[in-house]
Amino acid sequence: MTYTVAAVLGALAAVGVDLFVLRTRLLTRGVFWATYPIIVGFQLLSNGILTGRDIVRYDPDAIIGVRLVYAPVEDLVFGFALVLTSLSTWVWWGRRGVDPPDPPGWRTWWWRRG
Repeated sequence: MTYTVAAVLGALAAVGVDLFVLRTRLLTRGVFWATYPIIVGFQLLSNGILTGRDIVRYDPDAIIGVRLVYAPVEDLVFGFALVLTSLSTWVWWGRRGVDPPDPPGWRTWWWRRG
């Protein structure tokens, strides 16, 4: 399986999880699309550093070959899948009232401050 196929399948799976499995429907919200360019900007920055300095290399036979800021365009598709899945899961758990546990010792530190 090429990186291109994996990225596309990952994006399709993330869309399916958002719209049909968890039903968070983040893709239908303007706030998602309004803030996503911020994520893409930082993704391009980190991809440019990692691939531009040859820290990360891609097999030319596994990608389409089109690059954006040194990184293959498949990275944007794969990043989209990761971000969407993470945010969908976050929203889904948040709707169920699941809060992350406080760090160990946080409550005692907070009460001792006063």
